[in-house]
Amino acid sequence: MSPKKIDLEPVVLESGIEVKPVYGPDDVRASATDLPVGGPGEFPFTRGIHKLMYRARPWTMRQYSGFGTAEDTNQRFHYLIERGQTGLNVAFDLPSQIGLDSDDPMAAGEVGRVGMSVDTLADMETAFEGVDLNKITVSLTINGSATTMIAMYAAMAEKRGYDLQSLRGTAQNDILKEFVGRSTWIFPVEPSVKLVGDTIEYCAQHIPKYSPVSVCGYHIRESGANPVQEMAYAFLIAKAYTDHSLARGLDIDEFAGRLSFNFDIHGNLFEQVAKFRAGRRLWASIVKGYGAKNPKSMWLRMIAGGGGGGLTIEQPENNIARGAYYALISALSGTQTMALCSYDEAYTIPTEKAARISLRTMQILIHEMGLTDTVDPLGGSYFVETLTNEMEVKIRAVMDEVEQQGGIVKAISEGAIQAQVARQAYLYEKGVFDGTVKKVGVNVFREEEGDDDHDVSYHPFNEEDTARQLAKLAKVRAERDSAAVESCLAALKEAATRGDNVMPATIEAVKAMATVGEITGVLKSVYGAYQEPLAF
Repeated sequence: MSPKKIDLEPVVLESGIEVKPVYGPDDVRASATDLPVGGPGEFPFTRGIHKLMYRARPWTMRQYSGFGTAEDTNQRFHYLIERGQTGLNVAFDLPSQIGLDSDDPMAAGEVGRVGMSVDTLADMETAFEGVDLNKITVSLTINGSATTMIAMYAAMAEKRGYDLQSLRGTAQNDILKEFVGRSTWIFPVEPSVKLVGDTIEYCAQHIPKYSPVSVCGYHIRESGANPVQEMAYAFLIAKAYTDHSLARGLDIDEFAGRLSFNFDIHGNLFEQVAKFRAGRRLWASIVKGYGAKNPKSMWLRMIAGGGGGGLTIEQPENNIARGAYYALISALSGTQTMALCSYDEAYTIPTEKAARISLRTMQILIHEMGLTDTVDPLGGSYFVETLTNEMEVKIRAVMDEVEQQGGIVKAISEGAIQAQVARQAYLYEKGVFDGTVKKVGVNVFREEEGDDDHDVSYHPFNEEDTARQLAKLAKVRAERDSAAVESCLAALKEAATRGDNVMPATIEAVKAMATVGEITGVLKSVYGAYQEPLAF
């Protein structure tokens, strides 16, 4: 009697890869690319950039935090540090992100709402009061006004006696992804890239251990891109910054080791792990192709925790489980830093309770689940190795397609990448709507109307914070040396007009207590403002 035939529905990952029911060594051999797996800590770093990975040192735990005034944010920083957090990831409010002062009419209603409000160096000093910058590294999640915020951070650190030659930290400062994914742009594309180049050059020469750019596939993915597009577009953006820096006369080994990446995690566990293993060796190959000699230049250093796009408003407690799996994926993927999303982020700025649950989730993986015991524990899996190879091929194909169309800067300037991401977002949402993409609590295993538990505490918006911020800004303006501010702003305008690196002039301006809005206004007068292209 012949065995009963089982009809299996095909399983196709977001990346377009069909998953077979069983994998073996023949699949690994058939999918192999020109790049080897290699050992951990060895080119092309498929298995991790360090030889012992977490056995020697666990990942940095860096929760995204910041709201209200610098005083409010400082309190949250200390709350997290006291509970074992090992890094800070700073959220800025919308006015700060787009270069507006808190008293600008366009800032009304947004001061301190989605992040910390920063107008002057005084705010930066308050935010990090009592934080040891030698023990706690800081990531500034800022893009359009990144030159100003990096300048403020450096000036604050120097004022407190830190040696800038040994100062560590990161600025997001990935403006190209802003045109694709978040829209907190200020200047047109070309001068925006020039400003990123200014920070790369300045840090290479004056703050060599600081990472001036964290290229964000994360936000491109959150905007709708699939995992292949996330990696491909991020690498193309990183290449654009690299090409610009090389054109300035920098050597690849002067700055490539300080480039970093911010990636997203949500979706299929094995697809996520494979995209990072493939991405790590592909990036190593790309940088080696630039002539890099230092192996550290070829490292794909990344922060990856969770993706808010994977969280749901429906049945929010499910997001605690999702977050735990995102953290597991991140650890299995070999990230250097983990910034785990909190379960209430689909609703609000994370409460202390939600942030603590995320922090404890990461600590449980380290201390109870054995995720730091051995390197690349999924390495050697027939499925994972095959999927890694297939992801590499897919990422290369998307990169080649964009390069053939004139490159990533041209594609972003014309809105082509935005259109691709928007289409992918539409297809995903259509899948959720028609049920072909399963989402627990949303289109499967729903609760009856009225029975769904939405017991989430909302973070209040405090109008008094706005009043305090405006009063602080007015006080700084009244007490500062106005003539010195005007002189510094004039020097900044001259540097921008000549095409010089604006970082030295910006640092002098923030030291004189020039505001974010004043500095941005000067640069706008030279560079103009970005107008988004319309695509139908």
